[in-house]
Amino acid sequence: MEVGVVRLHTVQVRRAYDAPEDTDGVRVLVDRLWPRGLAKEKASLDEWCKQIAPSSDLRKWYHHDADRFEEFERRYREELADPERTEALEHPRGIARTRHLTLITATKHPEISEAEVLARNLA
Repeated sequence: MEVGVVRLHTVQVRRAYDAPEDTDGVRVLVDRLWPRGLAKEKASLDEWCKQIAPSSDLRKWYHHDADRFEEFERRYREELADPERTEALEHPRGIARTRHLTLITATKHPEISEAEVLARNLA
């Protein structure tokens, strides 16, 4: 972030199964797979950016094991450096510049998810 620039918009992480809140702003699902058992009409999502989700291989390796989160974050940041993903990441980054952004994930522990890594990257 540039020196002297004040960000008025938040980037937060929430579970797909939680009810939306008025403070969510734009709700973007960032998982590669659709949340199990969640009907599309009940999801209250504005977008689904699966192109910025971790690769299937990385997702399967990580398996949301808290002991692997640090290494997962490192590997995932490497994946995000890929030109196609970097380009795709510009869309949510642009939203975050102008509006509140809520990154949605289906994981039980969003604090150790790709959504958390993305939120740190976009903040």
